[in-house]
Amino acid sequence: MTVGCCKIELRIPGSDSLKAKRRVVKSVKERVQARFNVGIAEVDRLDDWQRATLGVVTVSNDSRLVDATLSKVVSWIELSGDVLVVDYEIELTSQ
Repeated sequence: MTVGCCKIELRIPGSDSLKAKRRVVKSVKERVQARFNVGIAEVDRLDDWQRATLGVVTVSNDSRLVDATLSKVVSWIELSGDVLVVDYEIELTSQ
């Protein structure tokens, strides 16, 4: 079993309030979860208007599939146009 965890740092350039930020983050989270069937949550920078940190997790018996899925999530978020990916980190744990 392989568990993959991805931490994604985002910048939300058009956000001028927490309400605007939460709307954008909620939309991104819902679309990622529906498209990739992964767990996703906002995990840091909760009170920062233009920054967010998302945590994404998935599990499989194939480590290549876990890595590919998380990489696709990052690429998809980058191409979505709603936010800018500042940095990301993927970590795999096999048991």
